[in-house]
Amino acid sequence: MGYIFRVFFLSVLLLACGAYGGEWHDHDYQVGKEVILWVNKVWPFRNPQETYLYYNLPWCARENMDIGTPGEGLGEALQGYELRQSGMQMYFAKDTPRHVLCKQTLTKEDAETFIYAIKNQYWYQMFLDDLPIWGMVGEVVENPDDRSHQYYIYTHKKFVVTFNDQRIIEVNLTSENPMLVQPGAVLEFSYSVEWHPTDVLFEDRFDKYLDTVFFEHQIHWFSIFNSFMMVIFLVGLVSMILMRTLRKDYARYSKDDDDLEDDRDLGDESGWKQVHGDVFRAPSHLLLFSSLIGTGHQLALLVLSLIIFSILGTYYRTRGTAVTAFIVLYALTSFVGGYGSGGYYARNGGKHWIQCMILTATLFPGVCFAIGFFLNFIAVGYGSLAAIPFLTWLAVIAIWGFVSFPLTLFGTVVGRNWNGVADNPCRINPVPRQIPSKHWYQHPLVNVMLGGILPFGSIFIEMYFIFTSFWHYKYYYVYGFMLLVYIILAIVSICVTIVSTYFLLNSEDYRWQWTSYLSSSSTALYVFIYSIYYFLVKTKMSGFFQTFFYFGYLAMFCIGLGILCGALGFIGTSVFVRRIYQIKID
Repeated sequence: MGYIFRVFFLSVLLLACGAYGGEWHDHDYQVGKEVILWVNKVWPFRNPQETYLYYNLPWCARENMDIGTPGEGLGEALQGYELRQSGMQMYFAKDTPRHVLCKQTLTKEDAETFIYAIKNQYWYQMFLDDLPIWGMVGEVVENPDDRSHQYYIYTHKKFVVTFNDQRIIEVNLTSENPMLVQPGAVLEFSYSVEWHPTDVLFEDRFDKYLDTVFFEHQIHWFSIFNSFMMVIFLVGLVSMILMRTLRKDYARYSKDDDDLEDDRDLGDESGWKQVHGDVFRAPSHLLLFSSLIGTGHQLALLVLSLIIFSILGTYYRTRGTAVTAFIVLYALTSFVGGYGSGGYYARNGGKHWIQCMILTATLFPGVCFAIGFFLNFIAVGYGSLAAIPFLTWLAVIAIWGFVSFPLTLFGTVVGRNWNGVADNPCRINPVPRQIPSKHWYQHPLVNVMLGGILPFGSIFIEMYFIFTSFWHYKYYYVYGFMLLVYIILAIVSICVTIVSTYFLLNSEDYRWQWTSYLSSSSTALYVFIYSIYYFLVKTKMSGFFQTFFYFGYLAMFCIGLGILCGALGFIGTSVFVRRIYQIKID
């Protein structure tokens, strides 16, 4: 248990350090001090999640040195980082001429392993002073005569390191000296290091990894502008239609009784008023609905907090910090989830609050755990670094059990006691009103399917940038864009859901709670459909392993997005519904 608590408190400390732009360890070196070069993983370039230990390839160095490992954080373990010493000796500001690391005679098995890696475009990753380095294992050369292929492996690594004062600023790797891979071949692996001073500041050393041309392209700015204009148009349209209609309804309702008798078509034009005795009736499956609402509250706050912390800090500079921040913030915001679900459940007459609390605490984590366990089973079968270690599983479960679950319990108790008294503006009829038949386009399912189109349209360009950064080795850093898109998504989801709910109530259908929730959460369905298009058209991923990991990750993302958007839509619609019924109804 000491390991688990240490992981949690170190994660909180790492989160705080990242929020203020801090670093995990000291980066100062004296001239001549040894700088450790860590090797991490190898993987086929087209399949970013299919990662393996660096020494799974038959490099000769793996048997000729002391293989150490640095301290590993929670986020690093979840993302599959497994650093080992490279055996290449480097000393700060001291050039190293060509030095032979080892010699190796390839066996048939070794040659076949290297050929497979070269044929599938395997890359490897290293770290020097927390700066990532990438390189290719080898290259394929086609014989022009018989169109046969020969496979060459790079045997020399040339490192060019720049430094400013006592700190490392930049590392460049050039792979040289390709040698033919065949059984019996004698390979001599070597390396060299050159050090050069630079004027680049330490705070700016990570800028070379940021693709500003891609992320700050004009289309990114235009997409934000178009989404913003859509918000203005949509909000204006909703305000104009609804306020004019409601003003008309209020005016007619406030007439004298004699005038009302003459208004024989009032019921047809003012259908929303006729369901005032049922509109605040508790939704079906109240336990599940309350848990979804509470989890949506929590995820909404979690995403907003994570984006703000990312803007204030630089999480992309430190391995695993974003994942650690997500887990820690999820645990700490569990109080909000319990408060939201417990209060709503109590206001609607729920009696089994303990079941509501347990479902709220386990709903989203349970789904993610089930998907993660299945993916982990596949990763273990492949021997991949994507497999999460057992102690890491225990650490995550402990954080949930000792932090998230108690906070959910506390939030549920506070919510049902402080916010659990119903204060509906209308009395609920003892007998539910019969719902009249309606046209097909007024069916709640149609509202649900149409409700997610506009919210998806406001974020799909940003989805492209997020998907590309995650699946194509780019560092996402434009969190200001993400914050604007998040706000736009919230506004559009609320506006669209209000419109669909108003038309639903006008058709004298009072079952608006689930409809408003699903109408907004259907945005996640369109995101998942887009992810299928992205997988087939924008990537070259292949194989059982990568396909399942791609859609497994996207399933967790879309489930969370659906819960979040559904809660946002329901919250806005609840305010609207309460507002329009804030009149005395006889």
